[in-house]
Amino acid sequence: MAQQKPGAPRSLRTSVKGPLMFSAFWAVVVFFGVLIFASGGSARSPRIDLALIGAGIAFIVILVVAAMLAMSHKDNPADLGKGSGVNLSSKRTPSGHGGQSRPEAGPADTRDGGPQA
Repeated sequence: MAQQKPGAPRSLRTSVKGPLMFSAFWAVVVFFGVLIFASGGSARSPRIDLALIGAGIAFIVILVVAAMLAMSHKDNPADLGKGSGVNLSSKRTPSGHGGQSRPEAGPADTRDGGPQA
């Protein structure tokens, strides 16, 4: 939020509108799902009370989870992509990764599938 300029619209990730729309969508899905499955068939009346309770619970839980994920978001430092790590290349060095040099393969070397004694 440090890059936010006064008067400029916020991005969808930092605004309140994104998590609210996401939560409202899933609340509507849960409402219709509970309304269909809680009634138990067409002979019985629809259970709107259970559907409203399920939609309210889904709305609150998803809104809290989305807010927690948005608050925990942290950008990576810029120097991570500059190649300052230990393994800059996947090319094998002559000494290998263990630090010990590997002897040259001879005619009776069994590591490369050669003849075994």
